[in-house]
Amino acid sequence: MIIDCHGHYTTAPKALEQWRKAQIANLATPELGPKVADLRISDDELRESIETNQLRLMRERGSDLTIFSPRASFMAHHIGDLRTSATWAGICNELIHRVAQLFPEHFIGAAMLPQSPGVDPRTSIAELERCVRDYGFVAINLNPDPSGGHWKEPPLTDRWWYPIYEKMVEYRIPAMVHVSTSCNACFHTTGAHYLNADTTAFMQCLTGDLFKDFPTLKFVIPHGGGAVPYHWGRFRGLAQELGKPLLQQHLLNNIYFDTCVYHQPGIDLLTRVIPVDNILFASEMIGAVKGIDPQTGHSFDDTRRYVEAASIDPAQRALIYEGNARRVYPRLHAALQAQGR
Repeated sequence: MIIDCHGHYTTAPKALEQWRKAQIANLATPELGPKVADLRISDDELRESIETNQLRLMRERGSDLTIFSPRASFMAHHIGDLRTSATWAGICNELIHRVAQLFPEHFIGAAMLPQSPGVDPRTSIAELERCVRDYGFVAINLNPDPSGGHWKEPPLTDRWWYPIYEKMVEYRIPAMVHVSTSCNACFHTTGAHYLNADTTAFMQCLTGDLFKDFPTLKFVIPHGGGAVPYHWGRFRGLAQELGKPLLQQHLLNNIYFDTCVYHQPGIDLLTRVIPVDNILFASEMIGAVKGIDPQTGHSFDDTRRYVEAASIDPAQRALIYEGNARRVYPRLHAALQAQGR
């Protein structure tokens, strides 16, 4: 199998965006805003949005299953308050669940959390539990910066986050560490904020000792790890200066990187620097970079082409495509086994 660990519902029917705009327009008067029941999206609309987009490209490019979550830039945890985020997360996660029910062989859910700036992470636990228990989701997306580019929360190693980690360990689910829209004009959302966050999350983990407290906790750092693989020597040197163990022991039993790197030299670097056991296939298709690369004539986000061309052997390629995902996402592995896969 080829398992894509990083997919977002970027093609949801327009009614979802319209509902969200109405919610935002009534932040000061939520009693006048839209009700959850006002959002009506039929199964046929969901099918069309998936079959003509993600599923079509999966078939064309040869991937089998996508771990699917709400659109990252739509999470926008900095908008409104906890009630705003809780309602919005519930709506978005239900749509992901419906997609997974309609296409059970091709999609499985990962949850958006109802985070809000400065709000205790414990308030996200009920939605996390609902998505795992009721919807069969196999992961969560964890936003380390709900403020949207201003970085007001404690680092991921702070005990403030521990209630989420305790639930992750209990349910055996990993978190993709994924920020949302930047509301800081200094940081372009996909070109700067996302990559900054990937690098920042890794460095936060490097400076701390989080995985001593949670030895089975799993983080997937997307977008190829931001700057991490390119500056691996810097991080090794900083760990040494801080008196930390070698990165292989300090972090690589718990941190993984995806292949959302949109050119061949980037994938070549990733597979040379990072152990193959720590790389998971992903494309984030119809996401941040949707165009055609004029140098190759192929879509930038057709990442399978890069993995196929990388200088790795078939066994290593199989780990990137399937084996590592089954290990990092044990609930996914169990769901596949239940399907006879």
